[in-house]
Amino acid sequence: MIHTKENYKAEMYGDEVRKKILEFAEHGWDTIPNEEQEKWFTRFKFWGIFHQRSGQESYFMMRLTNCGGVLEPSQLRTIGKVANEYATGPVENPEFGDAWIDFTTRQSIQLHWINLEDIPEIWEQLEAVGVSTRSSGGDTMRNISGCPVAGKADEYAESRELLDEIQAGIRDDDELCNMPRKFNISVTGCRQGCAQDSINDIGLEPAHKFIGDEEVKGFNVRVGGGLGGREPRRARSLDLFVRPERAYETVRAFVELYHTEGNRQNRSKNRARFFVDEWGTDAVRKALDERLDFDLEHAGTNFRGEYTYNAGRPTQRGAHDHVGVYDQKDGINYVGLSVPVGRLPAEEAIELANLAETYGSGEVRLSRRQNPLIMDVPDRNIAALLDEPLLEKHKPEPNPFTRGAIACTGTEFCSLALTETKARMARLLRWLRDNTDLPKDVSRIKIHYSGCTADCGQAMTADIGIQGMRGRKDGEMVEALDIGVGGGISENPTFIEWVRQRVPADEVPGMIRNLVEAFAALREQGQTFREWVDATGHETIVELAMPEEVEGYEDPCLNDAKQSWYPFDDEPSPAPTTPDGIPVEEDD
Repeated sequence: MIHTKENYKAEMYGDEVRKKILEFAEHGWDTIPNEEQEKWFTRFKFWGIFHQRSGQESYFMMRLTNCGGVLEPSQLRTIGKVANEYATGPVENPEFGDAWIDFTTRQSIQLHWINLEDIPEIWEQLEAVGVSTRSSGGDTMRNISGCPVAGKADEYAESRELLDEIQAGIRDDDELCNMPRKFNISVTGCRQGCAQDSINDIGLEPAHKFIGDEEVKGFNVRVGGGLGGREPRRARSLDLFVRPERAYETVRAFVELYHTEGNRQNRSKNRARFFVDEWGTDAVRKALDERLDFDLEHAGTNFRGEYTYNAGRPTQRGAHDHVGVYDQKDGINYVGLSVPVGRLPAEEAIELANLAETYGSGEVRLSRRQNPLIMDVPDRNIAALLDEPLLEKHKPEPNPFTRGAIACTGTEFCSLALTETKARMARLLRWLRDNTDLPKDVSRIKIHYSGCTADCGQAMTADIGIQGMRGRKDGEMVEALDIGVGGGISENPTFIEWVRQRVPADEVPGMIRNLVEAFAALREQGQTFREWVDATGHETIVELAMPEEVEGYEDPCLNDAKQSWYPFDDEPSPAPTTPDGIPVEEDD
């Protein structure tokens, strides 16, 4: 039997939903019938409008989309101004205050505390500078990920034009908007692997192949990767090499195959990774062969052995991220900032846009690690840029814990999350910085935090992965965390192994310190954390990862913030409210 949400989408989805959002915005939150909210909120997601969780009625998260992380001059400034004016809530976050933007792991931006009535004006301002929210949520193709410096830094296979072609021809096609579930596309053209093809529904990775006497550059194709639900999958090879001029058609063929044949009944088993499980790669390849009008070629030689992005390899092998000062292929530079847990105050977003225009071309790009990059900075401007106060706060050379940090939204706004994430992670990072010693040659420890098993924070791919749970401490229910180690996206991608489960949140900083200091004491010369984990063995790691309460760390919401309307407020929820913050009288 078809799932209820498929019925909602069959009645209306995609571009036609926009008109209804504008109608509801004109007449106000209370004109959405209570009994129809689930239906409309399902549809709203296609346009990047997500209703926030219970107790936050009338407030929405807005997700933007920008293919491959590119923000042209003026776009980030406009986003910051919109956040300053409209992304403000009834209470402040104790770590981040009010009015900020969140960078995402798909190279885009989210805004919170958006009122329905303000959406038309927000759209008008964003779209005037070429920023859209279309197809950024729901059962559709999400923001396409790629190397954030595609077209600017050296690539083996050029990918920027291909990313734009996929965006315009596939993702913007309303006929393909209603997918069985959300669908992720990535294109990697560089040798570092920074689009993380291994965890996408379809990923193109750079490869070469001798065809006759000619060495041809192109892409190998992998399908069926993804995280979430504690059932992660590595994307699997289709034994398929495509030339750049055939890459678009190949991606479209797989999108159409999943669009037509994907499971629309069981939503817990209908992501593309399960589709590939069921069909098998041979059947998928055969189906693509039938849909494409050129002869398929077997996979070429890839560069996975050279991947360094989140690969757990020594720094001298290559960049693990895009934080720092790097050369562009045109002889100038880009500068990657480190924004802890990806949250940037609106005023700082505007300042970042201004600095990008003053010292570079004005273009800003976003990485998959929730960080921004200032592009096109001449050598003569580097020193002055690095002296700016904003770069003192968001350093291009941060401490190893901050540099490796990722955190999802958490219970602050997400109805799925079991724990608060971003404020806790910010405090954890400061505590580890001040209380944990690392060898001088260790420049990063990647700690990823997801508030639940959906794993939007990509905990499964981290040096140290954290997922939110519930647990008991001293007879009371508390926020607790499962901890695993040893994940990474590399030549042979690995996912974390769990070492401790349901650890009370206030004992996690001590546990991580114990584990990291054991690494520092016991590692071989030059060994990375991930290499040490592999060499040490699971049982020993479990013994070393001892939970411990510590001095100087105060958890922001240990006692079950999931049950409150907002983790940092003990008062009754004011929601729903009008855009002016006045409570709305709801019918009984």
